[in-house]
Amino acid sequence: MKQILKRFLLVPALRWLRRQLDLPPPRETLAQRFARHGSDFSFDPAGYYSYENIQAGDCVHLGRGAVLMAGRSKIRIGRKVMFGPEVAIIAGNHNTSEVGRFMYDVEEKRPEDDRDVVIEDDVWVGARAVVLQGVTIGRGAVVAAGAVVARSVPPYAIVAGVPARVLRFRWDVETILAHEARLYPVEQRLGRACLESARGSAGTRRPG
Repeated sequence: MKQILKRFLLVPALRWLRRQLDLPPPRETLAQRFARHGSDFSFDPAGYYSYENIQAGDCVHLGRGAVLMAGRSKIRIGRKVMFGPEVAIIAGNHNTSEVGRFMYDVEEKRPEDDRDVVIEDDVWVGARAVVLQGVTIGRGAVVAAGAVVARSVPPYAIVAGVPARVLRFRWDVETILAHEARLYPVEQRLGRACLESARGSAGTRRPG
């Protein structure tokens, strides 16, 4: 009897109430719309997502009010990733190159207008940070609250500001190598040359 009441009375009543309150669909239903996600994946159902163009790995938390937009590109998120509230990833741009036309009227896109965004493993993106198209945020990086990330972030860097710049690295290279050895199999570890090159291109060699 309880199952009959639940099926024919309670469930329709809940659906009616959800429509009246304009509530988002259940999290489980929305989760199925993502291109792919791993286990322990949490997100705010009231956020805005280009579901079919977003992939996420295991142990990913997208904070409250997230906005992930990728109409003609992809957003790829690794594993063990944390977003603070109201993070925005905008993986596309308007075409502003057309002479004699209002930008509002331009629907044609250039290849450079929509580029993928990649968030690698073990990344923390702070509250209200904005990540723009074409950016890769390297493994182990930290993006400060309110940063606007327009350029790729090296592994284990801490970036902040508008536009975001490297403030420092979490640790020196030797410590990062030890950290990697504890967490990743040999074939997945970042090498010394890779880490030193990333520091050189960032214009700083300061340790954490």
